[in-house]
Amino acid sequence: MAESTRMTAAELVDKLMGEEHRDVVRESVAWLCRELIEAEVSAQIGAEHGEVAPDRVTHRNGYRARRWDTRAGEIELAIPKLRQGSYFPSFLEPRRRSEQALVAVVQEAYVNGVSTRKVDRLVEQLGVASMSKDQVSRLCRGLDDQVRILRERPLEGAYPYLWLDAKVERVRERGGVRQKCLVIAYAVHESRRREVIGLDVGEAESEAFWREFLRGLRARGLHGVRVCVSDGHEGLKAAIGAVLGCPWQRCTVHFLRNMLGHCQKSQQAMISVAVRRIFGAASGEEASERLAEVVEARAAGAEGGASVARRRGRPARLLRTGRSSGARTRSNG
Repeated sequence: MAESTRMTAAELVDKLMGEEHRDVVRESVAWLCRELIEAEVSAQIGAEHGEVAPDRVTHRNGYRARRWDTRAGEIELAIPKLRQGSYFPSFLEPRRRSEQALVAVVQEAYVNGVSTRKVDRLVEQLGVASMSKDQVSRLCRGLDDQVRILRERPLEGAYPYLWLDAKVERVRERGGVRQKCLVIAYAVHESRRREVIGLDVGEAESEAFWREFLRGLRARGLHGVRVCVSDGHEGLKAAIGAVLGCPWQRCTVHFLRNMLGHCQKSQQAMISVAVRRIFGAASGEEASERLAEVVEARAAGAEGGASVARRRGRPARLLRTGRSSGARTRSNG
């Protein structure tokens, strides 16, 4: 079932792709910076690179390197030098939050697709006022190509372990804001490399949508899945069986979360630690032993509480409620 915990699409992608795919985001941000620089310097010169124009005021004269630290990693920028005058990218001006805006737009593009409106807003925020609508559209097409390369890249080799999950994300569309389902496929390659192999957004987390998503992964080359891990969504389980045909395992995080919902709040911390110890066992035998220890300890604790209640002349069932008949009598009186 899709999670409704609030986390923006950019935060989600940053969390999932921060280690395994940070180079992808960094290269996209670097490409976007190069395009913005080219647009700015062309407007200042009065001509595109190599263009013969009567309004040209000067010519390029090589480049100077500048390193820029971003949350996606260090980027090497090539800033054009001019024969007359000078040029400095406006988005590198002090006190501009350009780095955060650039990375956020690129990250969200990998989830919700490239938005012309958001790229246009980014250009305005960076102070690149000289860019035309055609140049903004060219930026969008180029960024869209890079997003498509990642999302549709061939999956080579086997992926023995696959995790599938979904979350509810608020997406602004024409006519207002709607809730949509963001689904994620996270896998371990046979070389022990972890990576996000699939991202998509759908209207709802239905069996039909999961089937289409998994068929897309199979078409890109997904094979060799030995076990698939997810929550207990029936539509997802059916899609896994129909498309992948591999064993399914319930996600321990979702299992623990659901189980704690049936426990008293005062016992949740203790139960959580006990269950995690069982999940952390190195073998099935060790897990069974730890489970038996937990059950035995809980049974001894319950028996001890009942004995205390009997010695005090109270029924054991009242111990669980924490209220005595006398307390009820006093409250009623």
